[in-house]
Parts: sequence; structure tokens; C-alpha cells
Amino acid sequence: MAALEALERMLAAGKDSPMLRFSLGSEHLRAGDAAAASAHLEHAVAQDPDYSAAWKALGKAREAAGDRTGAMAAWEQGVTVATARGDQQAAREMGVFLKRLSRTGPPD
Repeated sequence: MAALEALERMLAAGKDSPMLRFSLGSEHLRAGDAAAASAHLEHAVAQDPDYSAAWKALGKAREAAGDRTGAMAAWEQGVTVATARGDQQAAREMGVFLKRLSRTGPPD
């Protein structure tokens, strides 16, 4: 919780950046607050649309929040971004997440 509080203080001090938003989103997701995680991760990808790790985390946050359609959209965009950047590991991981989620039934 101390890490989350420190990150929130940084944001409040005006030090907004894609990395800070990614870190906040990741910490909120670890803490079980998928809605807050999604909000921060959406800021991260809005600030840097080529941030493949943020797209991957956004998909996880949306899935945790019960938004299957949103999770799939994030991972699809993430695969596109990761592939364009040559980040094959991230592209493969998000591809696996997409396949797994599509096997559980149609989107919500």
C-alpha cells in the first residue's frame, strides 16, 4: 500500500506520465481495484499509444472488472502495437489471453 500511496502523491504533484499511470494501474490491479486500474491504464495508453505493456495490463484490468469486450479490444490493440514495435513476447502473451478469453464464450 505504501507504493500505491507514493505513486498517488507523485500524480498529485503533477508528475503525470505514461510510466506513472502504468505503475498506478498495476498497483491498483494488485490491490484488487480493477476499476481504478483501468482508469489509470487508459490514461497511460492515451498518453503513449505505443506502450504495449500498458495495453496488456489494461486488458487484464478490464477482464478483472468483468468487461470481456473491453479486455479483448485492449489486447487486440496491444498485439497490433507490440507487433509493430517488434515486441514479440508481449504480442504472444496477449494473443494467448485473447484465445483463452474467446474460448470462454461470446463477448458480453
